[in-house]
Amino acid sequence: MTKIVILTGAGISAESGLGTFRAENGLWAEHRVEDVATPEGFAANPKLVVDFYNARRAQAAAAAPNAGHLALARLEAALDGQVFVVTQNVDDLHERAGTQALIHMHGALSGALCAACDHRWEAPMVMAPGDECPSCAAPAARPDIVWFGEMPYHMDQIFDLLSDADIFASIGTSGNVYPAAGFVAEARRSGAHTIEFNLERSAVGRQFAEHRLGPATQTIPAWVDEILLG
Repeated sequence: MTKIVILTGAGISAESGLGTFRAENGLWAEHRVEDVATPEGFAANPKLVVDFYNARRAQAAAAAPNAGHLALARLEAALDGQVFVVTQNVDDLHERAGTQALIHMHGALSGALCAACDHRWEAPMVMAPGDECPSCAAPAARPDIVWFGEMPYHMDQIFDLLSDADIFASIGTSGNVYPAAGFVAEARRSGAHTIEFNLERSAVGRQFAEHRLGPATQTIPAWVDEILLG
């Protein structure tokens, strides 16, 4: 039974109108990473951070899954095998496209986290600094997002999947951020065929056996058709 593990990054959601992190006009153009995506930034100015993620949550809610998201859901539903999507994205476009076996390694805009007791719950569309935790009542709610300097979620599960993958595909990632940038090396050690989908080769592009360059809305549906139609 074929097992396919797919890593997705900001590039797959960019065609749905969601800004990428590193483009000149991207999400960080108006903010320093240290100010809005670190525990220290949240401690220094929680309102700035909460407002930043409120804006991102509204932007994601207004977006729609594109042909790339839909193709991956179609692959999962139709393949005589297993498909697992590991995403660095915090939007819910994979879920809305229909993907079931999904791991959010960097958290999700839809979640809230208590910094005091680690309780998690569904975030309101608009969070406010000092929101109380529904479990312990501490005024310590924060977005359930993995910030720089924090450990991504579900790493043991992800490495278990990579160790048993037949195909590892990376879609729309820069290859600049670890540990995700190291997934291709882990998959190669396990004997998986590795393929990169991107507008241009990533920082770890040389480690992939195959490259398909172009918009994800074009390259991913074509790849899925190849797999399903043989």
